[in-house]
Amino acid sequence: MTALSEALRVAYETDGFAAPVAVLDSNEAAHCRAQLEAYERDHGPISAKTQSRKLHLLLTWFDGLVRNRHVLDAVETILGPDILCWGTSLFTKEPDDGNYVSWHQDITYWGLEPADVTTAWIALSPASVSAGCMRMMPGSHKWPILEHRDTGSKANLLTRGQEIAEQLDEDAAVNLVLAPGEMSLHHAGTVHASSPNQSTDRRIGIAMRYMAPHVRPIAGIESALLVRGNDSYGHFEPESPPAADMDPAAIAEHDRVNALRQQVLYRDAAN
Repeated sequence: MTALSEALRVAYETDGFAAPVAVLDSNEAAHCRAQLEAYERDHGPISAKTQSRKLHLLLTWFDGLVRNRHVLDAVETILGPDILCWGTSLFTKEPDDGNYVSWHQDITYWGLEPADVTTAWIALSPASVSAGCMRMMPGSHKWPILEHRDTGSKANLLTRGQEIAEQLDEDAAVNLVLAPGEMSLHHAGTVHASSPNQSTDRRIGIAMRYMAPHVRPIAGIESALLVRGNDSYGHFEPESPPAADMDPAAIAEHDRVNALRQQVLYRDAAN
């Protein structure tokens, strides 16, 4: 099993994040990027705010990625042998488009309890400092949930433009620089952000949200995909992988469960 090293496991427990973790070779990363960009050519640009949170239910290569054994081996080190994939998101910044991600804690608006949820963030292009890699506040997963406010900023890639209301010491943040095919893991309570892309290439990241089956939804009906082990709790409607890319039956089910996801993300939104 390609589990996290002891040093990365301790880093995750101590800091709330671990990186880098090599999960794809350069050819695999390039293939995933080509598949994603082919989808964009066929279906148009993917909006960060209105994108599907369940693309793995539509595309077979994406389903393969959320089940990648290297990814799941690392996640198992954190969550244990039973793993659900709750959602997937794309975070793409074009060169000099000004888009950013504000300081936030994921768990504040996910409607999940407890916070035994981790994000596996895979770089499909260089995530350098100039490209706007993620920045993490060490140990912030042990902080209380901070007050957030909705801004509605169109340049903010988060659904509601939400941001932490109080001033943070940004000098304490750590840059998570990743090469294509490398992954970071971060806890749902870790405070993080990212700056605009000032490089010459797109910054493409895929965020895959994994949780232990004892986690339950507290803001509405939810669904999830069992990717390893067993689910003896049944808190989430079970999802099924696509039989083929953009299979009509998969599209219909995807649209239903993705609508449920969007309702939770935008509940009580100020903008």
